[in-house]
Amino acid sequence: MTCEFRRPSVSDSRNPRASAGGISHCPDWQKITTAALDDLDVTVFNPRRATFPLHDPNAEAAQVGWEFRHLRRADLVMFWFPDSPNSHQPIALYELGMAVAEGADLVVGADGGYVRRTNVVAQLSHACPGLHVYSTLADTIKACRTAIRSA
Repeated sequence: MTCEFRRPSVSDSRNPRASAGGISHCPDWQKITTAALDDLDVTVFNPRRATFPLHDPNAEAAQVGWEFRHLRRADLVMFWFPDSPNSHQPIALYELGMAVAEGADLVVGADGGYVRRTNVVAQLSHACPGLHVYSTLADTIKACRTAIRSA
């Protein structure tokens, strides 16, 4: 497996997968997910940077552009909305909506403590009937692994 962190372009990705979900004010669930997929022959597009250059006026636009491109390059997108009572994770919600509208293959999880979990479950029940929204990161990763193996 190859983990890709902030590379502007990737031409040799194998079985590209993307992780999407909360970053700001959220635990580093991407690190756990990446480690759990390490034994698979896939490329994981991970949007979390080790450090974000807060004082660079171009950094946010570059981050949004990278995420936009890589979410569309992935064969499967895993969304995780961690327990975050103070963060609605609006960008991740927007990205989930775009992925649903574009017909992306998805695995979605939302912790019981995620403030918008009920909304995510309700919206997806209409937009993607039959798509299960997992309640734990472990179950979401397990479903992601199953989807990768069956692809």
